[in-house]
Amino acid sequence: MIKTLYTRMVLVYLAAVIFGLVVAFVIMGLVFSERLNAQLREDMTLVAQDLIETYEATDNVDFDSYMTNRKLAKPFFIRVYDEAGNETLYGYTDVETRKVITPQEIAQVLRGEQLWNESNMDVSILGYPVKIQGHSYAMFLQPASNKSDRLLQSYLNISLINALIIGSVFIMVAGRYLVKPIKRMTKAARRMAKGDFNIGFDWKFRKDELGELAQSFTEMAGELKQMERMRQDFVSNVSHEIQSPLTSIAGFSKLLREKAMSDEERRQYLEIIQTEAERLSRLSENLLKLASLESEHHPFHPTTYALDEQLRSVIVATEPIWSAKKLELDLTLPTAKINADADQLSQVWMNLITNSLKFTPEGGMVRVRLLPGTDRIQVRIGDTGIGISEEDQARIFERFYKADRARNREKSGSGLGLAIVKKIVDLHHGTIEVRSKPGQGTVFTVTLPSFSGKRHAPDKK
Repeated sequence: MIKTLYTRMVLVYLAAVIFGLVVAFVIMGLVFSERLNAQLREDMTLVAQDLIETYEATDNVDFDSYMTNRKLAKPFFIRVYDEAGNETLYGYTDVETRKVITPQEIAQVLRGEQLWNESNMDVSILGYPVKIQGHSYAMFLQPASNKSDRLLQSYLNISLINALIIGSVFIMVAGRYLVKPIKRMTKAARRMAKGDFNIGFDWKFRKDELGELAQSFTEMAGELKQMERMRQDFVSNVSHEIQSPLTSIAGFSKLLREKAMSDEERRQYLEIIQTEAERLSRLSENLLKLASLESEHHPFHPTTYALDEQLRSVIVATEPIWSAKKLELDLTLPTAKINADADQLSQVWMNLITNSLKFTPEGGMVRVRLLPGTDRIQVRIGDTGIGISEEDQARIFERFYKADRARNREKSGSGLGLAIVKKIVDLHHGTIEVRSKPGQGTVFTVTLPSFSGKRHAPDKK
């Protein structure tokens, strides 16, 4: 029970109040005790002087009767000693603590000296010399704890107890007000741990830290819900992409084993198996590549090299594609230097140029333009292909997303190529944009800094 935040809050409050009261009493005692004792001595001296001066102003009044009837003596326990050491008591004699007066103290006062002996306010003693009809007397005054003092002390004690009880009730109510939202968020966290992200806290009325925490908690639940949906889509897409070639491989392998066929049919089936196996290999390679790019440990080795030469090398490597389709190439590649990871950017140009070549019909045109600037370099890769719809453009860089133009088996890919391109460009502090209209071609614009420097931390998406 003590482990709960609510119980700790109440206990901490009680401990703080009790400690505060103790410290307050100690400080008051240290600061005011000397002043109070000095004031008490002055008051008691004035009382003693008044008693003696008033008696001296009376005519032939018996001292014993006088002291017994003086109301001024009532708040004090008064002892009077004659020269022989005989003691007479006056005032409030029913005191709880009687301060012991030594013969030496009596003798000192009888000699005409005042005496002040203090240990605390209740048992402080004032010795005052008295002359009555030529005889010396020693009068000692001690404060008596009267009923009003006890009543005041009881009132203070009751007030402090009431303050402690009322404060405890208040902190218990306030503690529930503070702890209850935390308990709700704890339950919500347990639901999230089980995969339920449909959580929201509409606490706009709370403008304190708990309100901010609840708002952040709601936003976190929304982000996790979106991430979970993306994860499920990713798993579904991966399963579909893997299952399709595996089904083809298994099916045609079974046909090869069970069916008598001509060499031509056998060769055709083997080519399909080889194509699907290569497709599966490319999918696996792209998945590993994307996972590596999103990690913090992917190698990143920027070097300064000629970007125009790299683009020419990629175009030469894709010659079998554009020459077979009799495509026209429009190249504008002025000399330009860039500091970047050459291997990663080579994959960017290979993916973008291959896509343009793939989706441009025979006799079409592919344009590659290099536009160097002072601190930025742009590469535009355009084609006269079938284009991309506006709806597809918004999602073209998502993993496994394929625009309708790529749904047929002949041109289909894994849907990871542009996701890898986007990740590499992001790691180089660059941007990539797409501009396209169906039937009018597509233009990809990659903008990179001339000096890439240190790589970005991977996005946690």
